[in-house]
Amino acid sequence: MPKHALSRLNRTHKLGVAGVTAAGAAALIFAAVPGADADQGKTQATAVENVKPVAFSAVGTAARAQQVTIAKQADASAAKGKAEAAAAAAAKKAAAEKAAKAKAAAAAKAKAEKERKAKQAASRSAVRTAIPAAAPKPAVKTYPNNLDGWIRESLDVMAKKGIPGSYNGIYRNIIRESSGNPMAINLWDINAQNGIPSKGLLQVIDPTFKAYHVAGTSWNIYDPVANITAACNYAADKYGSMDNVNSAY
Repeated sequence: MPKHALSRLNRTHKLGVAGVTAAGAAALIFAAVPGADADQGKTQATAVENVKPVAFSAVGTAARAQQVTIAKQADASAAKGKAEAAAAAAAKKAAAEKAAKAKAAAAAKAKAEKERKAKQAASRSAVRTAIPAAAPKPAVKTYPNNLDGWIRESLDVMAKKGIPGSYNGIYRNIIRESSGNPMAINLWDINAQNGIPSKGLLQVIDPTFKAYHVAGTSWNIYDPVANITAACNYAADKYGSMDNVNSAY
């Protein structure tokens, strides 16, 4: 066998081992071994036919299928991640919008409450302004406990009751009748002899005091104010006013 034929045969076997297709390998073998017998050729052809170079193709297909599966899984995973991210963003946005609405509602409620309180305060202020302040009670008038005070208090009572008389007319008759002594009593005149002596500042007898007593004053005939007002009431009835009395009356 020529040297170049062996070289070519060795290359052929290498190609068969490497997984060249069956038909190509058989062609190379038959071409490389001229003069080989028929049986040997059949045997080699059968051996070649039993070689399954498509196994390499199957491995490649499985790898490609696995790659496709992995790619699909990667795409599905990426899509799922995007969906989850989108859902999380939507939830975050919804939460933010809800919080903003709650904050706005709280602010509106606080504003409304503030306005309500302001209106209520203004209303109370208006009511207080509309209601006039109660007039202060006049101070109770006081009088000194002496002849001047007794006469002035009697004149105030007489003015309310419409009884005429002046300070000077009252003072003048008091000095003549009792010298200003509220406890004075006449035990010697005709009234005394009749058992009804004249008493007090203006020397009034008991029947006259009771008949002309002025409401609001004491029923004690020796009380200075009661004595003066009863005597002035009697003088107004009999003489027109105490100012017209200049002697015993």
